[in-house]
Amino acid sequence: MARIHRLLEEHGRQGALAFTDDRKELEVAFDFMSDEQTGVGFLFSGWCQAALPHRRQPDDQIWLIETEHLKLMVEPGSVATEDGVIRIGVPYGSRARLILLYLQTEAIKTNSREIELGRSLREWLQKLGVSIGGKSMKDVREQALRLSRCRMTFQITKGNQIGFVNQNILDTALFTHHVNGGLLETVKLSEGFFEQLKKHPVPLQEAAIRAIANNSQALDIYCWLAYRLHVLPADCQITWKALYAQFGRSYARLRKFRENFLESLKIALAVYPDAKVTTTEIGVILHSSKPPVPQKATHLVNPTTK
Repeated sequence: MARIHRLLEEHGRQGALAFTDDRKELEVAFDFMSDEQTGVGFLFSGWCQAALPHRRQPDDQIWLIETEHLKLMVEPGSVATEDGVIRIGVPYGSRARLILLYLQTEAIKTNSREIELGRSLREWLQKLGVSIGGKSMKDVREQALRLSRCRMTFQITKGNQIGFVNQNILDTALFTHHVNGGLLETVKLSEGFFEQLKKHPVPLQEAAIRAIANNSQALDIYCWLAYRLHVLPADCQITWKALYAQFGRSYARLRKFRENFLESLKIALAVYPDAKVTTTEIGVILHSSKPPVPQKATHLVNPTTK
């Protein structure tokens, strides 16, 4: 348990303020620790190692992440309009991540590629504290459209073997029409992506996602730690250069990335009390830790896990 969690347990929310200057970290940790819901979400392990951009990219730009063991390429989709075919850009930000998480969670829980959305997605977003009106819902619709049109390629290297997942995330998508744009009502995950998801699901605490739902970088780091820490046989040092390659694609300079990464890491650790991570001048050291979701709880939601 990190210092911020001990402070909250010993002194409460108001009392802990006397011992820390980081109110944001404190509030996130408090929200997480006081959350009594026990929901579990699931994410394909590939998305825990490489993620979408944080901010909007040029609509015709391909998003590419390359690390030692994985490459992710996301190609923007197109739509036909009265003026011809136009690119709509790759998905980005926290809303795209939350939609992806919802789709994969429902697919695992129901063991089905076909997912009913509409009211279910709106209720789930509300449960995460995301407003479903005005600009926020417009953002959700836009990211849903981008996700339904984009094409992704995961290249995963294990020893001398290289594997590919190369297709659309969705096979089909049905939109309803609104004055302000359409909202996904039903979707069908592509068969290849669904099979990879069932083989490699990473369990996540919904309470953690809820507490950091508006922070895309903290979401990425939390998912990465949930994937890495509990399987480590020994301490593992990750350099800033390697972290920059994995998480810093949106930053022009390593120095700025490092500054923001450290802030986001604190937020991610605030919702993962059992995570053991040490920061150094060279980078970070990951230590073997308990998973955020106990295996027993995972099995109750997803009986296929072993």
